[in-house]
Amino acid sequence: MERGLLWLPLLVLFFWLAWAGWNEYQKLEAYRGWAESFDRAKYDIYAVLGQKDDTITWGKPTRKGPIDLQSFSLKDVELVRVLVGERAIDWDAPPARGSAAIEFQFANAKPAVQIPFTEIPLALQWAKFLDSQSATRS
Repeated sequence: MERGLLWLPLLVLFFWLAWAGWNEYQKLEAYRGWAESFDRAKYDIYAVLGQKDDTITWGKPTRKGPIDLQSFSLKDVELVRVLVGERAIDWDAPPARGSAAIEFQFANAKPAVQIPFTEIPLALQWAKFLDSQSATRS
């Protein structure tokens, strides 16, 4: 009986890991269907992001598809910054770790939009690309 009690936490851990993997797989499959309509798209655990022409759409991934979707036009973007820990970083000398986000500041009185990323290099790639797109569309 003592051995059974010792294996019980491992069994619970195994089932939790299997559920977490299945849950993430369902999110990824829902994202794939959503991303088909975009020219460029990104998925990670914090946010989904899609670009179609000069429109950026982003939201939170779930098993049933992205929720809390928001959109804006790159024509309205005045400044694109990469934030790590709420501070803007130098694109040529990024920090090695931290929580990253791309911030879009608009020319009109609209509040800035922050889209979270799990990896700083990926956030920098997207920021550079979207900054070049917003500059060419102005």
